[in-house]
Amino acid sequence: MKIFYRLSSLFWNSVSSSEKKKLKTFQHKVGYRFKDLSLLKRALTHKSYANEYRLPYTEQNERTEFLGDAVLELAISDLIMNSFQDSTEGDLSKLRAAVVNEQQLAELARQINLGDYLYLGKGEDQCQGREKDSLLSDAFEAVLGAIYLDSGFPAAYRVVKSQFKDLLTAATTSDISRDFKTKLQEESQNIFQSVPQYQLVNESGPDHDKTFEVHLLINRELYGRGMGKSKKQAEQAAAREALAKLGKL
Repeated sequence: MKIFYRLSSLFWNSVSSSEKKKLKTFQHKVGYRFKDLSLLKRALTHKSYANEYRLPYTEQNERTEFLGDAVLELAISDLIMNSFQDSTEGDLSKLRAAVVNEQQLAELARQINLGDYLYLGKGEDQCQGREKDSLLSDAFEAVLGAIYLDSGFPAAYRVVKSQFKDLLTAATTSDISRDFKTKLQEESQNIFQSVPQYQLVNESGPDHDKTFEVHLLINRELYGRGMGKSKKQAEQAAAREALAKLGKL
């Protein structure tokens, strides 16, 4: 059995020419080029695939995700400390939680089409595993862990700084820690007895760097427009504009 696992591990660690071509595109989206592609391959391997193909536990991404989680927390903590030099520990913790959470990580993963590159078991794939927030966020952290293993913390730090640039900019204006959509829904129901409707009216830019435009309507009347690097960011921006228009900010 041990010999079987060793052989399967050696086979899995090899990266075919077609995989190299595909992973080259992904590396461009991430903004980092791996010296050891097998580290990236492992980071993209979900346990469902490893179980299906009887790969050793070490050949799926949970261990690398564990490492990436720590790398991400340290990098974001440093970036936020530098941006908010007068903030208290409590405020910094809230900001970090607003930036580093399953939803935000999944959105960043979607922006680089991470789901398209995952190695999933057939069952997980058929259950839309490539779109699950939990799976995408874990894989995103695993990729950061793989970068750390490949080149150390400075390289991982640069990728975090680049990938989280828009979120950190939003944090600087305090918008990211506020849920404008929830507040607007409450105000809309109180004032209009109606729920806001969000419409995606445009998306532009390449797949790895799209910009979304959303219109917000209440009782079919336009109350807000929003732009963002994800639909949820655009919706939050539109909700903020609507709250300002209603005098409820």
